[in-house]
Amino acid sequence: MNVVFAVKQYVSKMIEDSGPGMKVLLMDKETTGIVSMVYTQSEILQKEVYLFERIDSQNREIMKHLKAICFLRPTKENVDYLIQELRRPKYSIYFIYFSNVISKSDVKSLAEADEQEVVAEVQEFYGDYIAVNPHLFSLNILGCCQGRNWDPAQLSRTTQGLTALLLSLKKCPMIRYQLSSEAAKRLAECVKQVITKEYELFEFRRTEVPPLLLILDRCDDAITPLLNQWTYQAMVHELLGINNNRIDLSRVPGISKDLREVVLSAENDEFYANNMYLNFAEIGSNIKNLMEDFQKRKPKEQQKLESIADMKAFVENYPQFKKMSGTVSKHVTVVGELSRLVSERNLLEVSEVEQELACQNDHSSALQNVKRLLQNPKVTEFDAARLVMLYALHYERHSSNSLPGLIVDLRNKGVSEKYRKLVSAVVEYGGKRVRGSDLFSPKDAVAITKQFLKGLKGVENVYTQHQPFLHETLDHLIKGRLKENLYPYLGPSTLRDRCAY
Repeated sequence: MNVVFAVKQYVSKMIEDSGPGMKVLLMDKETTGIVSMVYTQSEILQKEVYLFERIDSQNREIMKHLKAICFLRPTKENVDYLIQELRRPKYSIYFIYFSNVISKSDVKSLAEADEQEVVAEVQEFYGDYIAVNPHLFSLNILGCCQGRNWDPAQLSRTTQGLTALLLSLKKCPMIRYQLSSEAAKRLAECVKQVITKEYELFEFRRTEVPPLLLILDRCDDAITPLLNQWTYQAMVHELLGINNNRIDLSRVPGISKDLREVVLSAENDEFYANNMYLNFAEIGSNIKNLMEDFQKRKPKEQQKLESIADMKAFVENYPQFKKMSGTVSKHVTVVGELSRLVSERNLLEVSEVEQELACQNDHSSALQNVKRLLQNPKVTEFDAARLVMLYALHYERHSSNSLPGLIVDLRNKGVSEKYRKLVSAVVEYGGKRVRGSDLFSPKDAVAITKQFLKGLKGVENVYTQHQPFLHETLDHLIKGRLKENLYPYLGPSTLRDRCAY
């Protein structure tokens, strides 16, 4: 179940089916992002696609020597654009591919507009999602709910994205959902409705282990996204931000023009693919090893590489190295900026207290450490608010709860009201009243024993003690121990590959 491969296969087939000759790839805003995640522009150029255009662009020239490959989401807006296009075609022939199910009435409207008979084919290729990693996809949706209820437009888009995912992976799953979440149940019902309505599309060969789609709600674990991360990809996303594999480095002090925006893609960057899940300390060491390997081949150019600054200086001083290893240059810059932010924001100390709040149960120590960090001028208002949010979630019903005092401390620190409001908001969103699980105390004898032994042995890495609740949920699922009273099946459970959303 590789989503990058699935979408890449769709794009490859579109291009191959259009035959030899020069082509233009006509996309919308969303499909542009979908394609860019699995193919670089240079890779597509090698397949005789010489032009990339947006369907909503008003300034496209007439180029009758080009074939048009249209890859579009089946929205009303895109269908209208296509109708206009077909009435006055700019290209010789059109191969139209929709990223999801298109209605018969829309196909009829397109056929009526095609008076010049330039359409060679219309197909559905279900690449209607952003393939981030082989086993991770996104719909790039921010704010899918209004309060505790789905925003109707976002529910529709999420349903479309999930059903497209299933079709692209050729899976017709049983569906389970988190009982404590009405939103999870609603999404499960919507996906089931599409599978029932489009049953012919979902008639795949049965496998020995029938697929399972498990729909979960983030409110069951609001802790994990509040913690600082210490593996490479997660750190870059947390501290710099990743948007469709692109990282904006324009605010980095002294950044060179060619590094103001960089792309991190495991598909096209071997170093990134090999290091994205390693911890921060290993990344710096691996970059250093790469550079030292090069130096061994260039004895005259040897110099010591003891710090990130040394590495950056080395790259700047050797144009030949920079040309040969643009990838390394990029990663030295990214790791250097991560290192600067970790120091500037005192994140090692902040993270240690975050882990204490997430994993330990010593209220007195946790409160003392949070108060101490709130007095530290290096701790940003963002990090200060997150610490108090973690405290609020963990010690929500503790007899000595000191949340009001911490809110006062935030105000005294100058933390803006928008961040202070998040403290009560996160408790309302993911507090004990809402959760279907108990995040902070072991639930059975085995878990209690594990925690006891962990305490005896000590913690190998204080920054990565926390294990997301999702890990436990999936472990129970794989072992057949996930309770049906907490995660019921939608419809009969006669059938039991597994997919979590």
